[in-house]
Amino acid sequence: MLRRLADLLTILRALLGLPLLLALAAGQEGLAWILLLLGGLSDAADGFLARRAGGGSVWGARLDPLTDKILISAPLIWLAARGLLPIWAVWLLLARELLISSWRAGQLSGGPASWGGKAKTILQFLALLLLLWPADWTLGIQPGGAGGYGLPLLLQVVGWWLFWPSLLLALSSAVGYLRPGRSHS
Repeated sequence: MLRRLADLLTILRALLGLPLLLALAAGQEGLAWILLLLGGLSDAADGFLARRAGGGSVWGARLDPLTDKILISAPLIWLAARGLLPIWAVWLLLARELLISSWRAGQLSGGPASWGGKAKTILQFLALLLLLWPADWTLGIQPGGAGGYGLPLLLQVVGWWLFWPSLLLALSSAVGYLRPGRSHS
């Protein structure tokens, strides 16, 4: 039962990708932020449920990382198109994701996420949530009140700086997945 619920959350997370992209395209940053937050929370919840069930399904191990990529790709591309992230860095990250998805497809176990891969995903979600923080969500902190910056700009700067370690984690975890001798069960 818990495995099925975890798999259902994974499917629902995959379905958030299109509305997230449409919200970004329509300038609905608040809605996009909420959809990304829901996606990140559902990722944590399905992982928790799968562990409580004694492990996830092979199907879930294959689908879970793919849904993360669907959900994370839309804001990454949008941020690159806006000039908030360099296109080369987004391309490198997306190329890594395609490479690891291809590798996972050849694994009997679905290629469950490593700790580095999980840390990368958490850091990516956090960086994207901060980068996408809507400009009108000031929470009462005006420019000059947060070290000279308004809250949205301050959070976006922090998100930009968190993106870089997430990229390094992505690349190093990719090397770990593809390293000869890694269990390919």
